[in-house]
Amino acid sequence: MVNKQRRFLLLWFDRILAQGLLRQVLLLVALMLVMFVVSFLLLTFSGNGWIDYCEQEHISKWVLPFYLLILPDAFNDFCKSDVVGTLTVAFACLIYIVGTILFTGMIISVMTNMIERRVEDHRDGHIHYLESGHYVIMGYDDIVPSFINHIFNRDKEAYVLILTSAIVTEIKEKLNKSFSVEQMKHIIVNYGHRTTQEDYQGIHLENAEQIFVVGWRLHPAHDAINVECVDSICKYLQKTNVSTKPKSITCVFNDLDTYSSFKTTDIFNEVRALGIEFFPYNFYTEWAKQVFVKRYHVDMGDVSHRYNYPAVFGSGIGPDDPRYVHLVFVGTTYFAVAFAMEAAQVLHFPNFIKNEKLRTRITFIDLNADKEKEVFITSNRHFFEVQSYRYQDLSDNAVNSEPVIISPDASLRDFLDVEFEFIKGDVFSPKVQTEIRKWAKAKNEQYLSIFLAMANQRNNFAIGMNMPDEVYDNEIPVFIRQDLSDNFVTNLRNSSSSEKDYFSTDVSSNKTLSSKRKGRFAKIYPFGMNETVYSADSKSLKRAKLVNYLYNTADYSQYKFLSHLVLASIPTDKLWEEANEQWKPLSASLRWSNLYNSYTIRTKMATLRAMRNMASDDWSRDTEPLSEEEVEVLAAVEHNRWNVEKLLMGYRRPHPEEDAFNAVDKEQKEKLARNKKLFIHHCIRPFTQLDEVKELDREFSRYIPWIIKMTE
Repeated sequence: MVNKQRRFLLLWFDRILAQGLLRQVLLLVALMLVMFVVSFLLLTFSGNGWIDYCEQEHISKWVLPFYLLILPDAFNDFCKSDVVGTLTVAFACLIYIVGTILFTGMIISVMTNMIERRVEDHRDGHIHYLESGHYVIMGYDDIVPSFINHIFNRDKEAYVLILTSAIVTEIKEKLNKSFSVEQMKHIIVNYGHRTTQEDYQGIHLENAEQIFVVGWRLHPAHDAINVECVDSICKYLQKTNVSTKPKSITCVFNDLDTYSSFKTTDIFNEVRALGIEFFPYNFYTEWAKQVFVKRYHVDMGDVSHRYNYPAVFGSGIGPDDPRYVHLVFVGTTYFAVAFAMEAAQVLHFPNFIKNEKLRTRITFIDLNADKEKEVFITSNRHFFEVQSYRYQDLSDNAVNSEPVIISPDASLRDFLDVEFEFIKGDVFSPKVQTEIRKWAKAKNEQYLSIFLAMANQRNNFAIGMNMPDEVYDNEIPVFIRQDLSDNFVTNLRNSSSSEKDYFSTDVSSNKTLSSKRKGRFAKIYPFGMNETVYSADSKSLKRAKLVNYLYNTADYSQYKFLSHLVLASIPTDKLWEEANEQWKPLSASLRWSNLYNSYTIRTKMATLRAMRNMASDDWSRDTEPLSEEEVEVLAAVEHNRWNVEKLLMGYRRPHPEEDAFNAVDKEQKEKLARNKKLFIHHCIRPFTQLDEVKELDREFSRYIPWIIKMTE
């Protein structure tokens, strides 16, 4: 029993020592008081000589025990006095020895421990420094440096606070590899849990400029924890009575299905109610936007290391172009699926209007394509309810290697300008290699691009370096997924970019012909590097707000936007203020609809330049008004894009009894049109089958130059 009590006493004592500097100082003060009491009692027990000494030296009897504890000279003078007896001297000697041990030993130890503890707390992220105006990153992942780069690009003097439950010293070591000494002075790493509201107080979350909820993407419950984190932030901010709040919360979602759900549902209305913008973020989708929309990559936020991605549609596709865009994805990883979905949203061209066989084709090659296609089709069921898809078995055990077209059981089908193809087979196998060779040789039929997006980076690199010769000879773009650095692929491409003499023989005349040809790897491009992806596309967001403004202020009785004269009369600042205010209450689905519309403006302008016989990089006429022929072409392209967007976002075609176009009277039509709130849209049909509502597509096309001019 005594031993147990002694152990608990030691536990109590050690906890006091470990809990902080203040407790250690208080413990030292308590020992001093105890020693003072003991010293006073010992001197009192020894007789009255010490009191006579105090009167003789004019010292208070309440002060002498302290002097004996802390002053060696006081002890020497006390022992030399004639009025002090031997027993008193002995007790004074004992008091002095204890005081020496206590003050010269323990005080030095406490002071040393205080310094060591301060250093240790700083090293482990337990000291908080920032109070306002800082950027907060919740959790740590390999993509965090890209967020920090984004912040530093906007404000070199900004301070970034990372809240993580990982080992802080290890996080700092990782950051040291990506940032300079001066930049590291602006990065603070604090220990804490992103879902614990108590940890928010120390980092002053309510005074942060922006919040990035990142987490660790490899955690099985990553998305669920991040949702919980955003919910905890909302509850904390609701309880915090401050006038300032963060401007935005960016939340990372690793799973594509989770991310997609935020495009159609308003889960975090509480965030908006606080006046905070909420941005869902997906690593794979953001990379797809870099390749298909922005078409450039900046290495670690350094604009001097920027290089451009090639357009997968060449120099632009006009109405008479006989070629279709063909994207081949090797693997059905998150990267492949995200890229395919974004491509389906933005790659729409006018040659489909004249020839419905010229659809954008998206091909997946995978050994498990028969199973993966079922998952993909189930996730996008409404798309495949109206559009056929292709399946081909090129595996070693295939009974039939011919492509098969699987059509939906629907009266209105195959009116979309995008189609999918699934090929079962190993990309290294002769059968698949033969198929790739055939595609590469068909330059007059298709714009081919190959994306190596397998989970194994070594396999991506191996196949990227060993494609059929036809791929390299015909300069087919090959995009290679890389985990960390793009240096090897980039250097390899740069070394192959210079043109060299190429010689061949004309069989009919037996003459030697010469031409210029780039090297073997001149068209290989890296993508997917962890630390180089986050880059807010502010231009597309601004354009999306203007798109919403046009539709929000339209006259739907005549299907007309505000006239250019009216728009020109509105002060620019006021117009943007109205556009921003109208954006705030928008539902998630409408926001994404406007964003996808804005993403395709770049593609539409490439089409327009092709129609005008201009170079793909000639922006000189982008703000000129469109002719009626150009308006009609782009209007049809816009509706084709809109059809795909709605189906991939979860909308479906109406059944006959739900279709407003089948309504007898106007009142019935208006009631059936309300089904849009239930993701049933009666305008999902070919452009030619629309009624007067198609005028809105024409109006939007007319206003593309205005949108470009407003966002230059």
